[in-house]
Amino acid sequence: MAKRLKTWARGPAKPPTAKLPDSIKAEVSAKAAELINERLKPNHVKPPPKNPQFNYLIDIFTKWYQSYFYFCATYACPHPNAITLYFETRFARVEYLGNRKFNLSYMRHTGQWWEIYSDLTMDECLSAISEEPHFLP
Repeated sequence: MAKRLKTWARGPAKPPTAKLPDSIKAEVSAKAAELINERLKPNHVKPPPKNPQFNYLIDIFTKWYQSYFYFCATYACPHPNAITLYFETRFARVEYLGNRKFNLSYMRHTGQWWEIYSDLTMDECLSAISEEPHFLP
């Protein structure tokens, strides 16, 4: 039986991302801030426990990176042997496609982004983030 020779090859090129206008960036940031202040923080950020033993959520915020808009959470690490006092994690990613459409992904337990919705408006993305269990901080 003959062995097959293996070679390296480039994968398909990723399509270029759309240029993000500043007006859409500001609108998305404002709507996300409203969602965080009215729904996410009241439902998920609670006062610290009296005798904390485990990590607990202390803040939810957003961050832009190129054409990606991330929903992030900050956790406190109260254990005396903790490596750091706080850490940040990203739990949802909105990618701008152009023409006011977005892809929506969540962070899997494997540390990879998993896109579950594509071609949504920003209002549809925010609705999914606030209501669906994939996007819990």
